[in-house]
Amino acid sequence: MSEGHRFKVDLSAYGAGGFDRGASRVVEGLWRLTQAGLFQACPFGLYALKRAVLRAFGARIGRGVVLKPGVKITFPWKLELGDHVWVGEEAWLHNLDPIIIGSHACVSQRAMLCAGSHDYRAPTFDLRTAPIRVGEGAWVAAMAWVGPGVTIGSHAVLAAGSVAGRDLEPYGVYRGNPAGLVGERAPETPV
Repeated sequence: MSEGHRFKVDLSAYGAGGFDRGASRVVEGLWRLTQAGLFQACPFGLYALKRAVLRAFGARIGRGVVLKPGVKITFPWKLELGDHVWVGEEAWLHNLDPIIIGSHACVSQRAMLCAGSHDYRAPTFDLRTAPIRVGEGAWVAAMAWVGPGVTIGSHAVLAAGSVAGRDLEPYGVYRGNPAGLVGERAPETPV
């Protein structure tokens, strides 16, 4: 490809396109301080305290939610977790737009749900966001990545290290980059 007729990226003209952070800078600052102490450094077992703090910052959190140490949440006021959701060590819920995780779903260690990206076709590299939905009983395995606007269907599985840039059908098992359907999630057959 010839560079002569292509556009050039100009980050000095970057635009967030009216992006709404959802809370004041003061609230966001308080959240970042709280997160650094409670969510990044907190040992196992203080799940009820973590749920209460998230609710105080506007998150909708169900019963029995487990948030392991090192979990990073960008904006708790844009987060909804159903009952008995598990979020593993060092998972990152980068919820520039809402992230909604259904009951009994699991987001494993170091997985990233990223509800924002940039328009690589725009010379100004503009911010683009879209909500992420993880269905009931779904599993986003260790170090998997889920992109903006993706819906992971009920009981679907995104295998470890896989990348989901498109919706995943209910009960599908997906693997790879980009994630492709490799099977169906079904109960183990009795012997």
